[in-house]
Amino acid sequence: MRVAIAGAGAVGRSIARELIENGHQVLLIDKQPSAIRPERVPNAEWLLADSCELSSLEEAQMDKCDVVIAATGDDKVNLVTSLLAKTEFGVPRTVGRVNHPNNEWLFTEAWGVDVNVSTPRIMSALVEEAVTVGDLVRLFTFRQGNANLVELTLPADSPYVGKPSGLVPFPENCALVTILRDGQVYRPEAEQPLEAGDELMFVVPGELEEELERLLSPHSHGG
Repeated sequence: MRVAIAGAGAVGRSIARELIENGHQVLLIDKQPSAIRPERVPNAEWLLADSCELSSLEEAQMDKCDVVIAATGDDKVNLVTSLLAKTEFGVPRTVGRVNHPNNEWLFTEAWGVDVNVSTPRIMSALVEEAVTVGDLVRLFTFRQGNANLVELTLPADSPYVGKPSGLVPFPENCALVTILRDGQVYRPEAEQPLEAGDELMFVVPGELEEELERLLSPHSHGG
């Protein structure tokens, strides 16, 4: 897979290293000469260019990319880069970094963003996930499928503690994808009993989140 990353700062370089380790081709783009440091990610391609300019993206052969990641520290640049990549070059997948939470609403398909990654939201979600029991915490939004990755730590007073997960009447279109227990990751099996303190990870449509929360934690949410 060929991936172009706009923004060769600490975030962009870290993403590039991870992708290269996983066997992908990576092109790092930045308009600041001081950011072009090939020795920091020697296995990546580097391009000194402005990702908001069509000529630069043509030079980068954006039409041959499978994914474009707009990871600069400027939300305006990330939006324009995503929009050009999607509309002018037909890139199948775009990921946009959100730097300021007030701008998150802009990072949608209308601006060519398939997936937005908001650092403030992720950090707040991780804090909530670490301290809450019985409350559903949204970790990630899948734009194309109108679904969310959510987590709920099963409280001791849940009616489904000790019952096999296959007998829990989860809402339709709600998928239990993994169970975290005692530092271990478990693939959900229909006959596997749920335990108090299990961290349950779901993919669920946004409109069903409250129903799922009431199901698993009725004493806290009026179910």
